[in-house]
Amino acid sequence: MVFKNREEAGRLLAKALKDYKGYDCVVLAIPRGGVVVGYYVAEELGCPLDVIIPRKLGAPLQPELAIGAVAEDGTTVLNEDLIESMGVSQQYIERKIKEEVAEIRRRASLYRSGREMIPIKDKIAILVDDGLATGATMKAAISYIKRLGPKAIVVAVPVAPPDVVRSLRREVDKVVCLSTPEPFFAIGQFYEEFEQVEDEEVIRLLSARRGPT
Repeated sequence: MVFKNREEAGRLLAKALKDYKGYDCVVLAIPRGGVVVGYYVAEELGCPLDVIIPRKLGAPLQPELAIGAVAEDGTTVLNEDLIESMGVSQQYIERKIKEEVAEIRRRASLYRSGREMIPIKDKIAILVDDGLATGATMKAAISYIKRLGPKAIVVAVPVAPPDVVRSLRREVDKVVCLSTPEPFFAIGQFYEEFEQVEDEEVIRLLSARRGPT
């Protein structure tokens, strides 16, 4: 399955989530591309939209290779097998966590225009991205969200590898994924248009679906 763009993916994902319409939900999207998908989900479900900003922990000399991920409060998910096989030091991991948490907090303040995160206690948290590759950042997001006391956690993405979907189903109440293709090389291969989303667009979409403050 190939999506025309993130808008189409978001609208199709919203249809798959239609049973949540009318419930007390908050869509939490992973910037930046996930916010576009999340906007159309939130619009269809009639619920507010906010960001959740996990960050990948890149391996030494291979920043695109995730040895783990970290969330806004420092909650960390690590790939212990990869860390051991690469001989990554604890000192390096601690430094990367500190750097990425600082970047998360900077982005959170920017995207939310200085406001606090929308409360999700006793609400259904729908975590959205434009696709998953390893699932590391989503797992960090899930670990963080669990601490905030939601009624339920739903992961909703247009596309992800089958093994990632299976692993996430053990972590949350429900996973909605429109396509689980194999082989899976990169999220962009499943979109006709996969341009970079700018910060200004993220801020605009969040402002449009922020809901009452």
